[in-house]
Amino acid sequence: MDGAVSEQRIEAISQRLDELRGRLGSAKLIAMTKGFDAALTLDAFKAGCADLGENYAQELIAKVEVLPEGTTWHFTGQLQRNKVRRVAPFVSLWHTVDRSELVNEIAKRAPGASILVQVNATGESGKGGCAPAETEHLVSAGRAAGLEVVGLMTVGPTDENVDPSPAFAVVDRLADQLGLRERSMGMTRDFEQAIDQGATMVRIGSYLFGARPLEKH
Repeated sequence: MDGAVSEQRIEAISQRLDELRGRLGSAKLIAMTKGFDAALTLDAFKAGCADLGENYAQELIAKVEVLPEGTTWHFTGQLQRNKVRRVAPFVSLWHTVDRSELVNEIAKRAPGASILVQVNATGESGKGGCAPAETEHLVSAGRAAGLEVVGLMTVGPTDENVDPSPAFAVVDRLADQLGLRERSMGMTRDFEQAIDQGATMVRIGSYLFGARPLEKH
């Protein structure tokens, strides 16, 4: 990419970061670079996005080769057990741990790793996450496997016309009950409601980078 174009993009991302920081309070921003190329991801890092979220193992691995040391990688996508080994050396926080088989695989490939248990707080079929009633069991399984369970994660309703606040409130209460400090919830369209309900991490992509290119996986 032309250097001048890259500089313009870095400046634009930096400005959006400044706008966001005034609205996030103490919540940490996870910049969702999934679906964007390595060049944009590097520009995001240069603009000040130190915590980057990826959904796909192959994308994360390709970008690790380009991004400098000091990048913090968050795995935020639905994860197959056979992909854990490939990304385990790079992931700082696993956001989408939703079943015991995945707990065991992460414990095997990344002993002592930090994880979030994903909760399906909307009750939508086909959506990742364990049921709220199963959360305590999965948190206990993670701890028993030697993992550091630092919090919970959820995705708001698929239907943008549905108020996400009740789902976020469920996860916030569960985290309190289980003594967990982190709540990863809220994306570009609903991060402010998530923050109102206790989010400590929000996952934002399109607000920072614009529309995501078509993904091919």
